[in-house]
Formats: sequence, structure tokens, C-alpha cells
Amino acid sequence: MTAQRAPLDETALRAAIGGGAVWQTVEVVAETGSTNSDLIARANGGAPIAGAVLIAEHQTAGRGRQGRSWAAARYAQISMSVAIDAAGVPTDGWGWLPLATGVAIVDTVTALGIDAGLKWPNDVLAGGGKLAGILAEVAAEQRAVVVGIGLNVSLSADEVGVDGVTSLVGLGVTAPDRQRVVIELLSALGQRIDAWRRARGADPKLIADYRARSLTLGMGVRALLPGEREIVGVARDIDVQGRLIIDADGDTTTVAAGDIVHLRPAGS
Repeated sequence: MTAQRAPLDETALRAAIGGGAVWQTVEVVAETGSTNSDLIARANGGAPIAGAVLIAEHQTAGRGRQGRSWAAARYAQISMSVAIDAAGVPTDGWGWLPLATGVAIVDTVTALGIDAGLKWPNDVLAGGGKLAGILAEVAAEQRAVVVGIGLNVSLSADEVGVDGVTSLVGLGVTAPDRQRVVIELLSALGQRIDAWRRARGADPKLIADYRARSLTLGMGVRALLPGEREIVGVARDIDVQGRLIIDADGDTTTVAAGDIVHLRPAGS
């Protein structure tokens, strides 16, 4: 099963999702280093970014957590960053934005027949492989959070050069329409963000939905920390700030996404 690798229609995307309560502008570029870096640079230069959606047909220097880099084949992925106006929400609620993004991705691909789940803090897994990754960064002066999304549509592990990668096509979706997936994903994420703003943090539905979609909670985990430290225990819950609560030898430890280098299954 294959997907036609065709460019996105910027005009149609703007008509479908731009100018609303959450997403104000939509831009598609042929190529860039990193959409996250581009939006952060605009913010640092004084340009307002809240509500911006920036999509690249090809990224040459995409970034993951801890500065890990990768590049994606043209038209094989949805490489997108969104700038979320977080000014009305206390900063201790901002950690839920990448988690809310993960929930929106899972809900979007579930509608395509994919059984997917969330690995805390930033991966969407399906069929034993990584389907999507998420990276959140703060544009502090504008009180905006930039969330980058890389969703594999037809991207293969060979094209990435790493193992453990899957795609919509690899999971059996016949000729997925990237245009439609972008629209559905931004619609789902916009609804989550609207509720997050109104609740001034994670609303009860978001918390419950994240727990229901989590592949991490209840599992034995090994959290690798800077300085070669580690915590081994059972991932028990997510707190109100989106941090992972780990029970280890009778003690409870709470770790934020920025605190860890890797989160792996216990024993690995």
C-alpha cells in the first residue's frame, strides 16, 4: 500500500483552519531547517506568533528532545509547528500542551483505523513503532508555546536511517490524504487547547483521556537523568502539571519532561 507524495494546498488549509479562535495563520513552505526554530526566531525578532501554523514539506534539521536531529523525506511526513497563546494560563499548566498534542494525534489516527498510544512525554506509538514525535519549546517573551509535530505518513525506517519507526502506510492505511490529516489534527488539537485555556490548565477530560491513551502508566520504567543518574520503578500517574509520577522502592518521585534524558522500560 502506498501514498501519493503530493504537496499540501496552502490556500485550502487556510480556508479550512485559519482565522479561528486558536489558529490564526497557516503557512506551508517547501523546505526549512526546523519549523520550531523558525517560529522561535520570529518571536525573538519581535514578530507575533500566537496562533501561527507553520508546515514544511521537507525539514533538513528537524529536532527532537535533547537536541537530537533528523531529516525527513519530502511529502512523506507531516512536519508542522504551532504557536499556542499561553498568556492566560499559569506556567505550571504549560507542561500539558505536548501531552494534549499527543492525545489529539492519537484521536486523529484512531479515526483512520490505527491502534495508537502515548509514551510519556512525547512519542506516539503504534504497531510496535514510533508513529509521531512531539517537541515543545517556550517563546518566553510572548508567553507562547511552540509545539512541533512530526507525523509519519509514508516515511519508512530506511528513509529515516533508524529502527523502530512506522508510518500510516506501514500500518495499513491505504493512500492517506495528508491534507485531510492536517485539517483533522489541527481541529482536534484546537478543541483541546480551547478547553485547556478555559480551565487555565489541564481540564478533567484531558487528564482522563491522556490516562486512557497512555502506554506508560502502570508499566515498569527506567528514567535516565542527567549525570548518569536513574530512577527505576512503576509509572503510576500524571500530575496536574503533566509530570510523571514514579513509585520506586516505596518512594514517590515526580519527573518533568525536561528532567530526563530517556524513559525506557525497566530492564532495558
